Amino acid sequence: MAYQEEKPRYYYRFSPGKRLLHGILFSTFLGLALTGLTLRFSYAAWASAFAHAVGGLSTILFFHKAFGILLTAAFLVHVGNALRLIFIDRQLGILWGPESLVPQPRDFVDLAAHVRWFLGLGPKPKFDRYVYWEKFDYWAVFWGMAVIGISGYSMWFAPTVAKFVPGSWFNIALLLHGDEALLAVWFIFTIHFFNTHLRPGSFPMDKVIFTGRQTEKELAEKHPAEYERLMMRGELEDIRAEEPQKWFVTFGMVVGFAAIATGFVLLLLTLFSFRQ
Repeated sequence: MAYQEEKPRYYYRFSPGKRLLHGILFSTFLGLALTGLTLRFSYAAWASAFAHAVGGLSTILFFHKAFGILLTAAFLVHVGNALRLIFIDRQLGILWGPESLVPQPRDFVDLAAHVRWFLGLGPKPKFDRYVYWEKFDYWAVFWGMAVIGISGYSMWFAPTVAKFVPGSWFNIALLLHGDEALLAVWFIFTIHFFNTHLRPGSFPMDKVIFTGRQTEKELAEKHPAEYERLMMRGELEDIRAEEPQKWFVTFGMVVGFAAIATGFVLLLLTLFSFRQ
């Protein structure tokens, strides 16, 4: 559905609560990545120098655990809120349908259509509120946090956990924690960054996660199925928003670029460490 836009009109996409939770998530993840990679590659010159600068590996481990607690709290708040929406507010649309992050048959149809479009064999699919790669990103992080968290806390509270599991578990936990964390770092700093910020249409920065708002043009081009549905139902004006203040947009850009730059530096340091 086409539209003509004179002065940009803005519409809400993410609530303040979701943006705050994402802010806690990405900041603690960066902290965990920095401290975790320093511990993992403690033999590397950069890791040794960083650890020495902040007081040694014991200090690094302290902050790693602190970031882990904060990330766990954010994870539990997110899960608790989802359960409240399902069982108390009875908003079952988050389990299935266009407002859901649960993978559905349409996502596989969109993926196939997207591949055909890449190859010049068909039109670009009309994506809904959540695109298939956004759902993949979400569940990859969800699964990763569960695996990394369980294995990490098992090693942290080893004397207590050892009363219930054999000693071999801790060898498995160490491998799971380290390798899954590396996979998460590589995934976030490559696939997620590209899908969110560096792909055509979003480059160099998708500001919606910081401002919570998108223009009508962005909504119609990135999520045309959602846009058309809201128009047909007369619900588009229900999510109308004011233009974000310039200082807030600038703040989001600074934070976003700092996060991307930090991620790429950590990615390069990781790859460099494997060569040593």
